[in-house]
Amino acid sequence: MPISRRSLAAAALALVLPLSACGSGGDDGGPTDASGKVEGDITFQTWNLRANFKPYFEDLIADFEHTYPGTHVKWIDQPAEGYPDKLSADAAGGTLPDVVNVSPDLVAPLARAGLALDLDKAAGTYRSEYLPGAWASHRIPGMKGTYAFPWYLNTGPLFYNKALFEKAGLDPEQPPKTYDDLFSDALRMAEKSDGKVATLANVPTIEDFGRYGVPLMNRQGTAFTFNSAKGVELLTRYKELYDAKALDPQALTATPESAGKKFLTGAVAMNPGSALDLGNFKKNAPSLYRNIGITDQITSTGHVNMYVMGVMVNSRTRHTPAAVAFAHFVTDARHQMSFAKKVAIFPSTAGSLDDPYFTREDGTDETRVRVAAAKSLKNAVNYTPVLFSDQMKTALRNEVAKALQGRQSPEEALDNAVNAADRLLRQG
Repeated sequence: MPISRRSLAAAALALVLPLSACGSGGDDGGPTDASGKVEGDITFQTWNLRANFKPYFEDLIADFEHTYPGTHVKWIDQPAEGYPDKLSADAAGGTLPDVVNVSPDLVAPLARAGLALDLDKAAGTYRSEYLPGAWASHRIPGMKGTYAFPWYLNTGPLFYNKALFEKAGLDPEQPPKTYDDLFSDALRMAEKSDGKVATLANVPTIEDFGRYGVPLMNRQGTAFTFNSAKGVELLTRYKELYDAKALDPQALTATPESAGKKFLTGAVAMNPGSALDLGNFKKNAPSLYRNIGITDQITSTGHVNMYVMGVMVNSRTRHTPAAVAFAHFVTDARHQMSFAKKVAIFPSTAGSLDDPYFTREDGTDETRVRVAAAKSLKNAVNYTPVLFSDQMKTALRNEVAKALQGRQSPEEALDNAVNAADRLLRQG
């Protein structure tokens, strides 16, 4: 799939396996022990990467086959459209490749169907090579184990308009870091501008509840919990912003594109983005560009949100040692660094983000954003529950909108959202 912060966020697609795919891991499959000789033919499936990165993967595969004589890797690349359906069909038909590119939400039903190898058992010695938050991103609530190697990461810093902060009497060199800071600054911004400048253009998402410190799901993975008192507190504070016009009135129907336009015109003081946005500001809004600030995502937990891709090993592969060795090869520090220098992503391997490529600025816009994002990723976590589907996100957004409009209380809104999410979870 296309690699960008937004596309990684949008990659969270719900996947429900047919009943015929259910079963226990390892049934009529290969051994789960990865300590044997690395040999045999395996298949490797990626997600819409061939068009832009064919030479990279061909070289990687050739390197692996040279390192491990007696192995052969067949590379399959699937288009972005219909990828979850393809995984579902392969799982049901027993044709799932040996090594598969997945996101956490896509690995969850495969793990529950017994089709994803538990790497804590089969390859636990590799765990220390990866950032703790990245390794944990492919764990499934209610299950023991980790079901994919973490691969590339992404996150997005926040842009803010220093001129608007200064005009509101706020220190432009001290942007908000926590939600308490954000709410205080946003209310002041709205007051000083007579409601003409909002600080944000988006309603709270499940990631906001996570970054605020709201427990999102029980440990068993059987119910959502973001309607707790702390969750209600967050939504209540967003309601205060909305009433004070500190939250843009069109936030209820905002898209990343519409929010970006609001920021471009100075109607909104803060907005997430990427290095590509900086180029847009420089060309189309030079005054904004001259006053642009870059800061971390707002978080009250000390951890920003990461988007992560992974590489899963089919538990029923006939060549477990080769499949595990190749999945590790794809995601080891050397190959992740090589891949990160070809596209705007970040490695999930421990220590890689200390490389000068991610720590030294050279005066370019691209480097400014890369350094800021890499710094925040070292202890980032994936807040979105792996079982939280697109339908659940829609339900939450709809109920939040009703609360902000005053059509129901924040408590009622979150109760309704949790009930809808729990109902969808049981149906899955």
